[in-house]
Amino acid sequence: MIWYDILLLIAYGGAIVSLIAVVLSENRNPVKSLAWVTVLLMVPVFGVVLYIFFGRSLKNTRMITRRNRRRLRRHEYFKPVDINRLPMSTASRLQIKMAQTLSGSIFYPGNKVEIFTDGRSKFDSLLSDLRAAKSYIHLQYYIFKDDKIGTEVADILIDKAKSGVKVRVIYDHIGSLHTSGKFFKRMKEAGVEVYPFFRVTFPHFATRVNWRNHRKIVIVDGVTGYIGGMNIADRYIDGTSYGIWRDTHLRIQGPAVGALQYAFAVDWSFMGQPLIEEKAAQLQVTGSHTGGIQLMTSGPTSQWSNIAMLYHKAIANATKRVFIQTPYFLPTEGLLRALQAVALSKVDVRIMIPAQSDSSVLTNASYSYIQGCLRAGIKVYLYEAGMLHAKTVLVDDEFVSVGSSNFDFRSFEHNFEGNLFIYSRDVNERMAEIFFNDLKQCSRISSARWRKRSKWQKAKESVVRLLSPVL
Repeated sequence: MIWYDILLLIAYGGAIVSLIAVVLSENRNPVKSLAWVTVLLMVPVFGVVLYIFFGRSLKNTRMITRRNRRRLRRHEYFKPVDINRLPMSTASRLQIKMAQTLSGSIFYPGNKVEIFTDGRSKFDSLLSDLRAAKSYIHLQYYIFKDDKIGTEVADILIDKAKSGVKVRVIYDHIGSLHTSGKFFKRMKEAGVEVYPFFRVTFPHFATRVNWRNHRKIVIVDGVTGYIGGMNIADRYIDGTSYGIWRDTHLRIQGPAVGALQYAFAVDWSFMGQPLIEEKAAQLQVTGSHTGGIQLMTSGPTSQWSNIAMLYHKAIANATKRVFIQTPYFLPTEGLLRALQAVALSKVDVRIMIPAQSDSSVLTNASYSYIQGCLRAGIKVYLYEAGMLHAKTVLVDDEFVSVGSSNFDFRSFEHNFEGNLFIYSRDVNERMAEIFFNDLKQCSRISSARWRKRSKWQKAKESVVRLLSPVL
């Protein structure tokens, strides 16, 4: 019996050493590699399970064949814009070129941008557009609840499908895990093509559970598009027990709707469905509240962390201000250093996070980064009116990012995300006004106040921070 135990111990020790060797051989970000080594050594049994489910990489996995990608690009085709002649700063032009290099992201001028900061107005607009659909509806959400607003959306999709409108729906299997299967079955029986992204079933559980599609995208008739941070759930309208659910979502019209269509079509193809042939309209919009737009998608299959790299470039280029709103603040080492560097250069850097989020673990992890921010002169605010779920980045007077990506490791590395990068002084000004209005619901953290946290609180933050790259 003793020899049996010894053999088991040797075998298990060998497995741990082998997994650590695999982690190191992948040459990932050293911080992330160290986090996995720490997990495997500190909690060996649980650490092995965690690595099997959450530690492996999908880098450079092809989501769609080259042939089909070329076909979709032809549908998305828009007459190229001479970036060097755009009436904007050199920094903005370089960012646009970088996005093109990273993912082939097309720059679309002349788009109308409408901003929603509450669920009621967003859903009123969305429901109206869905009811008016004549040709097709493409709808993709991380969470699609079978509650009041979810049922209202589903009823419209069913009516449209019965009337001959082509309706396609993607929902994330884990994000919508608590939604009844009957809810989606009712849509399917009515003619709605509805599919879960990366359905998590055995024996594929360990290979799929970690990579979630976090995008929130809607395209109606190729003319109108939606993207942002709001899922389909009543809490975005009614709030929670601790206050409102504050989020940011966009409605766009113009040629950039074609980029949303392309992103949806790639995900649709990735699930094994036929290639989408519908084309988006490409009419430019003129007048006020317009801007040039690029859609940047990112995910675990990307060679680069696309959104994180664009953030790094935009922040490093800042000369006046950087405003960030995010529910979870777990920056990579590079992004943290970029924020500290521009703050030390006397750029006005402000970060807004919720005082109380929907995850105590992520809240503590976020708090662990605050002291380093304060030392560099970064202003940190706690939003106290409820859950701040907005994912926005504003740099200087010209650049705005709004989408599904949180400012954290999971969004940058593990989730399939989508953000609009908007180049417009008008949109930038409106987003700045929203940020300053939200500041009225915040308390600013001072260094003196932060140092007074209990030793127990500081210890919790430090422990969780070790695991932040893998959360």
